[in-house]
Amino acid sequence: MSDAKPVRRRSWLTLLPVGIFTLLAGLFLYQLVSGHDPQTLPSVLIGKPAPATQLPALAGLKDRAGVPVPGIDIRPGDGGGVKLVNVFASWCVPCRQEHLALMALSADPRFEIVGINYKDKPDNALGFLRELGNPFDAVGTDEAGRSTIDWGVYGVPETFLVGADGTILWKQTGPLTPEAVEGGFLPALAKAGP
Repeated sequence: MSDAKPVRRRSWLTLLPVGIFTLLAGLFLYQLVSGHDPQTLPSVLIGKPAPATQLPALAGLKDRAGVPVPGIDIRPGDGGGVKLVNVFASWCVPCRQEHLALMALSADPRFEIVGINYKDKPDNALGFLRELGNPFDAVGTDEAGRSTIDWGVYGVPETFLVGADGTILWKQTGPLTPEAVEGGFLPALAKAGP
């Protein structure tokens, strides 16, 4: 009789990996057919103050008037106006894809666009913005990628809308597409007020 119990236990343990695999396969299948867009990952920061972020300027970057573009100094509740904070890198292919959308948005006077240059070499970032155009009112360099930890960044590009009171109102994971601008950003901007 004592031999029967270990055999039963072993048969149960041999089924455990099959059960775990089946559960994981079911979860993956659910995500695949559920229609969930992975770019609409919720952010725990929505409705909370934007993290304090001070980053040095991207050396050599100038605006259209030839004035050096400042670095970033975001402080919660600073009353600095509405900001669209975009995390980008020159090595990021989707960042290239979204750049036209950022250039178009840069003409809108209701907000300023702030760039966080993520884990990038300054010369590469400068070349990227000189080639494609500079939509940013301020650009901070974060070569180590430490500042984005507080923002909850999963990867680049990611974009946040920060209200005039310093509260994060909206987040886009992945490139800004026309659909993301129309369906997410502009409604969130309208709620941000004038």
